[in-house]
Amino acid sequence: MRHPKRIVHSGQGSLRRRFTGWAALFALALFAACSNPPSNRLEAVQQDGELRVVTYASATTYYDNPEGPAGFEYDLAKEFASELGVELRVVVVDRFADVLPRLLAGDADFAAAGLGDTETRRALVRFTPPYQETRQQVVYRLGSPRPAQVPDLLGREIEVHAGTSYIERLNELKRTYPDLRWIESHDRQTEELLQMVWEGLLDLTIADSNIVAVNSQFFPELQVAFSLPGTERLAWAFPRSDDTSLYDAASKFIENRRASGLLAQLIERYYGAASRSNFINLTVYRLRIQNRLPLYQQQLEESARRHGLDWRLLAALAYQESYWDPGVVSPTGVRGFMMLTRDTAGQLGVKNREDVAESIDGGARYLKQMLDRIPARITGPDRLWFALAAYNVGFYHVEDARILTQRQGGDPDKWTDVKERLPLLANPRWYTTVKYGYARGIEPVRYVNRVRTYYDVLVKIDEEKRAEQTTEAIKLQAPAI
Repeated sequence: MRHPKRIVHSGQGSLRRRFTGWAALFALALFAACSNPPSNRLEAVQQDGELRVVTYASATTYYDNPEGPAGFEYDLAKEFASELGVELRVVVVDRFADVLPRLLAGDADFAAAGLGDTETRRALVRFTPPYQETRQQVVYRLGSPRPAQVPDLLGREIEVHAGTSYIERLNELKRTYPDLRWIESHDRQTEELLQMVWEGLLDLTIADSNIVAVNSQFFPELQVAFSLPGTERLAWAFPRSDDTSLYDAASKFIENRRASGLLAQLIERYYGAASRSNFINLTVYRLRIQNRLPLYQQQLEESARRHGLDWRLLAALAYQESYWDPGVVSPTGVRGFMMLTRDTAGQLGVKNREDVAESIDGGARYLKQMLDRIPARITGPDRLWFALAAYNVGFYHVEDARILTQRQGGDPDKWTDVKERLPLLANPRWYTTVKYGYARGIEPVRYVNRVRTYYDVLVKIDEEKRAEQTTEAIKLQAPAI
């Protein structure tokens, strides 16, 4: 009998050959186990260790702040990924209208972008149970004619973002009101159109109530004229497929979050404060100067003196941040008297953000750092306004706005020029051309304006108080007649 040829390496004994054989068998078994294809989409995601979500940058979906990524949709999607034991990868598109096409092209596992569950979209994708219900609202600027009902929209200038469910609703209304007209904008998103209404450049627009609530705190003159009939159910969208494993997991996740109350907490975190915001109330501010400021004035004065700042400026900054309430917490988890982010507090050596003295001193040091980073050639009030804007939105976003200002022929060293470009950082036409990308650029503009108002009022009250004290002192020193 002829035996098959066996290859033996020189110097290898029988035991070594046997061990090598076992190792090979073990490696083969391990490879087979690891290379078993997943039986469904859920297993595939868990095996890959990554969940992909497509969204777009806006104040209600996804954005970057000094503490990192944030936004209602981002936080909810991140929780879902965490429950699956995988990392979340965010695919950001420039336009809302691109969300579903990118999902259907296979670029993401699901879409989370404030999508309304409509009949038209339902033919393309499968929606989870809703996580929020909103109403579509007609928005106008305070002081302009207010439409009270749908017939009042006839003959008015209306512009809405293309690809949104607002178009579907308007088409439904057009069946009853054939003369209803509107413009579909492909370049301007809903938030930009709201800003145009606020600036008086556009008569009317339509937006979901949650978007209106968030933006009203930045554009207080925006007013809701009326809500269109019916409600809109916001939900996540998944590609239509016979494999519903990942969709089922997401639906169960949302239902569980609703039942536990955690979904309501997230909604309150992002929309509660915004829905209650209003104009700067200087009457309330003056009252708080009397009954709250004295509790913290000494600490403000000490920290300001230590870092070479005007204590009244530091107080105005603190009021804008927390209304002099050391227990306040922002929608993104920023907390304390000066509302320092966790990362910023760590960099400043602030161990307890809820300790008033630590928070004030940390805020003073951070403002001083921003002032020191502004180019030396920028002096006077401009230097301060840039520093305040950087305190709010981050130094590098302010630098991006200065670059845009220079490109457009403005003076990058003048706040009056740069504040006109900061809002452009919310427009993909512009933020994609700068290094640090999307930012709620209108927010630091309003932030600086409010701090300046609070500062001016406080200076006036403080100087009046000092004048009264000087007068009283003179009276006490004057000899009796």
